Amino acid sequence: MRRPYSGIMGTMLCLLLGLVGCQTTGGNNFTYKSMPVADGTAVAGEGNKILFKGSPLALAGSGVKIGDTLRDVKVAQNDLSLVNIGETKGSGKVRIISVVPSLDTPVCEQQTHILSERNKGLDRMVELITVSIDTPFAQKRFAGEAKIANVTFLSDYRGAEFGKTHGLFLEGPSLLTRAVMVIDKTNTVRYLQITPELTQLPDMEEAFQFARRLVTES
Repeated sequence: MRRPYSGIMGTMLCLLLGLVGCQTTGGNNFTYKSMPVADGTAVAGEGNKILFKGSPLALAGSGVKIGDTLRDVKVAQNDLSLVNIGETKGSGKVRIISVVPSLDTPVCEQQTHILSERNKGLDRMVELITVSIDTPFAQKRFAGEAKIANVTFLSDYRGAEFGKTHGLFLEGPSLLTRAVMVIDKTNTVRYLQITPELTQLPDMEEAFQFARRLVTES
C-alpha cells in the first residue's frame, strides 16, 4: 500500500538530503544561493552509482543514454490524470526535462527556478518539464507558491516507473536522482547530464544552449 505524501515526508526528505531551509520563495522574490554545479555526468542504470556527500547510492533500472528514444512510461499530471511522457512530444517542440529528487529541498528548488526563470526566453520555443517523485498535490502547491507557470510538472509517485524505466531511480532513499535531459522533436535523447554528486546542480546553462541549438537547427 502506498504511503500518502505529507508534511512529515517532506521533512524527512529534507533531512535525508542534509539540507535546511525548505520553504519556497515566490517568483521573482526567489533568492538564488551560491551552489556547486556538477562537472561531467554519471551513467544511468543498474550497476552504476552516484554520490551523496561522498557516500555511494545505487541506481536502479535500465539506463538511458544519449541517442536512445525517450521511453514510454506513465506519469501523473497535477489533476492526477496520467500521461505517457514519451507522448509529450505532441506539442512538436524540443523538450528540456529537469529531474529532481524532491522539490522541497533547496537544491531542487533552485534547479527548478533556474529552469523557469533563467532560460533567457527559451520557454517560448521549447517545452520545460520537471519530473520528481513528489505527489501531484505537492507539485501543484510548489508551483503556486513559487509562481512558476511556464513549467509542466509531472509526478513519478506511482511506483517511480519513470525513474526505473530510465535508470534514474535511487533504490536506497527511493528517490529520483538529479539530472537534466534535452529531447528533440523525434523523441530522441540528445543531451543528458546526471549529476555525479546529488547535492550539486546540473549545468542548466549548458542544457539551455544545447536546446537552443536544436531549435535553430530545425
